[in-house]
Amino acid sequence: MKKVYLKLVMVLFISLLEARTLIEQVDDTDLVHLLTGEDNVVVLFTKNNCPACDELETVLENVQKELKDVIGAVVVKAHNSHMVNLYDPSKEPALIYFRRGMPLLYYGEPNAEEIVQMFSENREPVVKELSDVNFEHLTQAATGATTGDWFVFFYSADCVFCLRLHATWEAVGARLKHRLNVARIDRLGAGIATAKRFGIVESPEFVFLRQGKVYRYKTKEYNANKLIEFVEKDYLKQTNPESVPPENNGLNSFLSDSIDSLMKSSQLVMLSMAVLLTIILGCIVKCLSSKRTTVENTSKAKKAK
Repeated sequence: MKKVYLKLVMVLFISLLEARTLIEQVDDTDLVHLLTGEDNVVVLFTKNNCPACDELETVLENVQKELKDVIGAVVVKAHNSHMVNLYDPSKEPALIYFRRGMPLLYYGEPNAEEIVQMFSENREPVVKELSDVNFEHLTQAATGATTGDWFVFFYSADCVFCLRLHATWEAVGARLKHRLNVARIDRLGAGIATAKRFGIVESPEFVFLRQGKVYRYKTKEYNANKLIEFVEKDYLKQTNPESVPPENNGLNSFLSDSIDSLMKSSQLVMLSMAVLLTIILGCIVKCLSSKRTTVENTSKAKKAK
């Protein structure tokens, strides 16, 4: 009887060990192929000597079949991957859901139900892309914001850190999507006029638009928890927020550009006049000097006679 019992225990133990190896491990080359393909992919980034990584991996192992069934995603593990730097500033462990290449960072406790719920409820990107063309139409920032509050991320293509924040920003959007609008805009590209309107001069910048007021995220902690806390309660600490600046209409923009152009032209004219005046003065001085030399030579000639 004892032998039968021991055999059953051994079979169960071996089954558990086999179950722990179900997550496929890939290198960076294979990962690139996966992320550039058509499949949705859930990637767990881990590293050596990381108890938090082991804990999250165990949880993911228990739900990977459910993730495959519910969201149709391939579940893999990338160990000591350099690619984690592209998607999560806080690095390992990082659990990221790629929806046809668009990353969504899971943040929170290593809880199986929460992981499945977050990923299954956000199969499509939730962050809206704004530009100078659609900003006012969608946000209605200057007219009372009847479309609700907006939390806007100003980024730029030359900002590597901004690229690393996109997965985090999707996580913020996933958590807040039923309460407000979460968006992003390229401050040096399609949103250059809007950035100028709000006085945005660097990347990244985060602005919360609420009831005609502008609340600026001033801390340098760019994690999902801090960003969410800001729009939930911390913005209230700014007791004298700015009013939303007026929209630059075509006439104002034309006048502004014309004035700038005129100022630049005026500066150029002044510079040209200064150079010309210097040349003229130089010629006058040279002529006077030449005449003086001629007079002196004439006087000497007369005295010699």
